[in-house]
Formats: sequence, structure tokens, C-alpha cells
Amino acid sequence: MCGILAVIGKKEDQGLVSKLSKRMSHRGPDESDVHVTESGAILCHERLAIMDVTTGKQPIQGTSTAWMIHNGEIYNYKALKQDELKDHTFRTTGDSEVIVHLYEKYGYGFLNKLDGDFAFVVVDGKDFIAARDPIGVKPLYYGKDADGAIWFASEMKVLADQCVEFQAFPPGYYYTPTTGFVQYYKPEWYRMEDCKEEADLKRLRESLIAATKKRLMSDVPLGVLLSGGLDSSLTSSISARILKEQGKKLHSFSIGLNEEAPDLIAARKVADFLGTEHHEIHFTVEEGIGIIKKLIWHLETYDVTSIRASTPMYFLSKAISEKGIKVVLSGEGADEIFGGYLYFKNAPSADEFQEETISRVKRLSTADCLRADKSTMAHGIEARVPFLDKAFLQTAMEIDPTHKMPSAHGGIEKYILRKAFDTPEQPFLPEEVLWRQKEQFSDGVGYSWIDRLIEFTKSQVTDIEMQTAADKYPINTPSTKEAYFYREIFDGYFPQECAAKSVKKWIPKWQKDLDPSGRASTTHVAQTSFIEAVKA
Repeated sequence: MCGILAVIGKKEDQGLVSKLSKRMSHRGPDESDVHVTESGAILCHERLAIMDVTTGKQPIQGTSTAWMIHNGEIYNYKALKQDELKDHTFRTTGDSEVIVHLYEKYGYGFLNKLDGDFAFVVVDGKDFIAARDPIGVKPLYYGKDADGAIWFASEMKVLADQCVEFQAFPPGYYYTPTTGFVQYYKPEWYRMEDCKEEADLKRLRESLIAATKKRLMSDVPLGVLLSGGLDSSLTSSISARILKEQGKKLHSFSIGLNEEAPDLIAARKVADFLGTEHHEIHFTVEEGIGIIKKLIWHLETYDVTSIRASTPMYFLSKAISEKGIKVVLSGEGADEIFGGYLYFKNAPSADEFQEETISRVKRLSTADCLRADKSTMAHGIEARVPFLDKAFLQTAMEIDPTHKMPSAHGGIEKYILRKAFDTPEQPFLPEEVLWRQKEQFSDGVGYSWIDRLIEFTKSQVTDIEMQTAADKYPINTPSTKEAYFYREIFDGYFPQECAAKSVKKWIPKWQKDLDPSGRASTTHVAQTSFIEAVKA
């Protein structure tokens, strides 16, 4: 939806702060605004107009002295206006303004009333509150400068050369000057002993449908990222059904190295089945390698998995933007929730399986959520993720892990999710796609993408550099030449130690080959037979 920047605690140069905010103008190409509060806090907003296109300008003033900047979407804003905030007068017709009024009415204790994905800062005199959504779908960083002023921003590049220390704002927390960090999101499923529910397939299906439906809220055109895998195909199918009832047609977008890429073949099948307005994008390995430096500037990470997968997503987002689409739905989160990555098949026990799913969901803000947000927002597109809806998470995460484990279902990963949508009377998907084996996005665009990327990066890093890698990079020391190549680029942008610490590497468990590609798993099956089945 946008990029936000707040500087609180000193009389800063408004011109400098506005200039820094422009470093993330890609997040908000429609409008740029700044406001200095009575206490001297500077609030900047780079706007991507999705809701309330005409009156939704930010920063937004509350009833009196409070001002707010917000990145994200509040899906229950209409209900909040009609109930909790029925006595308030609103300056805008969109979703963001409810935040500042909830603060005015309840103080700090309103976060769990919000249903949405968000990062925001509210400043009221010398008081303020900053917060991030429960899973970290929307990015937020914070830091302190040499004078003790505190900074909040949607992207690290805004803070990096201004703050003496900075880091990612933790998901599910708020921060105030009197309380420090407070964890407001503490669901029962954080405790493994509370994850013992039976697998209610109807409830699971209806919960995902509801989560998807609310994310179709938009005043501008929207589409879906359709890889042809289970997760994106389900969100596409649900969206297509709902929009068809409204007399609208869904735009779907897929990418691969060529028309024979496994994901493109599957996506084509799904698009034909659903009747979407389908768009297929191709890119070359050379083009992918050519944008890696720019991509790492956008991503603000050196994680190998994130960079591999973000490259095709970056090209896809560019093509979507050129079509005039501003909002897309995506399938992030399903593999973490249901143990869909192939390495989960090697989980030693149900408890360890569940512990890993909880850990993966908690770390989504450093991996798939980061990739999805920054790859799309590099071109002014907002990605929405139905699988990370709070209500759906409660439904899915509290299911007993014995029902989720592939070993309980003949080795089929995400079995209960597939089965929940296996409705022959009104099928959601072609059967061969509904039961398609997990293929990680960076593999599905074409196996030669990763293979040739590894080959290229090996040619760019010497053996001596690898031997001394621990001396140069003691934090998260690169273990491969590919990782070293990315780290060099990242360090050129963000040489600070705190920047290096902000990155969490995505590494599979329970397998000998720790390369993050799904093809590194011994359980991976090449898509040859699947492709033949789809073509048939």
C-alpha cells in the first residue's frame, strides 16, 4: 500500500527526511506527503492508492492532536466504523483512519481489534505508538540515531546511514516510549500443547474462502499470482468464483524461463479451468543474473532462497504493473502452516514436525513475506496473502500435527489442505494440479534457473575468498560461492553489523543436502510425469 517513515525525538531537517523517504518511492508512486507534528515529529508517506483513492491522503489526523501513517490494509474497517467507532466523525472513506481513532479511544490496547496486515506509527504530542501486524506481512524497521531520536521506516535503506543501530521491528509487537516493546499477539497455537484439534476439512475450506474473500477488497484492479502450485491455484480458484458472482473476471499471472517450465504448464491448465484472463511472462537466465544487484537493494537480504525466488517474482511484478494492476493475491504461508516443504517428510516425530511449522510461521517475516512484499512493491504492487489470515491461522495451526504429517497420508504433503478442496461435485481445481507435488517457486520456473545461477556465481568468487569468508563475514558466514556473491552485494549497500544480523537464512532441516532448493530433497520427483499428465 505504501512506504512510511517517522522520525521522533529531535528537530530534524524536514527536507532531509523527505529526501530519505524518497528512497522507497517505488512503494508509493501515486502520492508523497509529509507532516511535522506540534512536538516536532516528522511523518512521511509514499502512497500507493488502493483504498479510498480520492480522500485517503496520509498522514491522517485524528480528532485532535494525534497523527498517523499506515502501510497495509485493515480488512474489518467497515465493521469497526459501525461498532467500536460509531460515534467518530471520519475525514476519509478508507480503511486506515480507524487506527488513529482506536488509539484515541483505547490508548495502547487496541491492536487485537484490527484484522489486517499493517505497519503504522501514531504520534500524539510527545507520546507515540508503533506496531506491526501479527506475522509481519508488512515490513517495518526501527533504529536510533546519534542524538537519540527514534526512526521507523518500511525499508532498511532509509535508516541505514542515519541510525547508529537499527533492526527489523518484531511482528506481533507494539512499541511506545513508556512500555518499550510489548507482544500483543500471543495465539494459543504458539504453545504446542494447544495444537490438538481434529482436522475439520469443511471448516478449513470455509476459513480459507473467507480469508480470500476479504482480501478482494479494493478500489483498483486486482489479480492473482498463479504459479500452478497448490497454494496459488487455490487462492486463484476461490477468487475467480467470488469475482464471477460479482460479474467480474480475474487476471492471473505466471512466469517461467519458457513455455515448457513446469509452473507455466500447470498454471495454463488452471487458468483454462477457471476461465481467468491469463498472462504468461518469460525471462532468461541472463536477464535474471543482470538484475540481482538491483534486486538485493530492494530485498535488503542476502538469503539465497529469497534471492533465487525473488528474481522471477520481480520480473512478474514489473509485467503486472505494466498491465495497470495494483493488487495481487499470493499463496505464501501454506507450506509453513501445513509442513509442505519436502524436507518435512523426514520429520522424526509429530512434536518436531509441529515445532518446525510454528517456527517457520514465526519467521515468515524474514523469508516469504519479505520476498513477496519487496519483490512486488519494487513496482508499486501490493501482495495479499490469504493463508496468513488470523482466523485461518487459528483454524489450521491448532490441528493436531498427526493429521498434517505426510507419513500419515502415503507421503503426500499438505494432504488435509488438498482433501479439504477435493470436492468432485464442484471441483476447485483440475485433479492433477490439486494433487501436484510441491515444487518450490525458484525450481518451478525452470530447473536451469538455479543450476545456471550457481554456475555463474561460482565463476565470480575465488577459492581464496571462500577460505577467508569467516574473517570477512563472521556473522552468517557464507557457506557457498553463491551465498558469498550475494553477501558481497548486500555488504556494499549495508555494511553495518546490525544490517547483517537482520538477515535470517532459510535452511531446510532433516536432510543431508542443505541447499534450499526443493530438488535437494531425496523425496523430490522431477515433473516429467506431471507435465505429461497435464498436457494429456
